[in-house]
Formats: sequence, C-alpha cells, structure tokens
Amino acid sequence: MARWRKSSYSGSDGNCVEVGRGIGVRDSKAPSVRLPLTANQWTQLLRLVKS
Repeated sequence: MARWRKSSYSGSDGNCVEVGRGIGVRDSKAPSVRLPLTANQWTQLLRLVKS
C-alpha cells in the first residue's frame, strides 16, 4: 500500500495536496486521481515551484 503524506502547510479545511514517494501527487479530496511523477519530474517540479 502506498504511503501518502500531507503538507505541513495544509490547513484544517481539507484543501490538501498529498505526496507519495515514488508515486506522485494527489488532491486529498479526490485521492483516486493521481498525477504520477518520476524522481526526475518531481525534481523539476520543485525547481519550478521554488523559482
């Protein structure tokens, strides 16, 4: 079973993004819909977000 983790910045209103290592990202309100990301894609996404 995949382990998903919510951001520490997530509020209590349920609007959360979850990350699954080696799996991708998903919206906590719609967990069956996932955006699969490879390790390289994840690195690129983080670079874009930080810039």
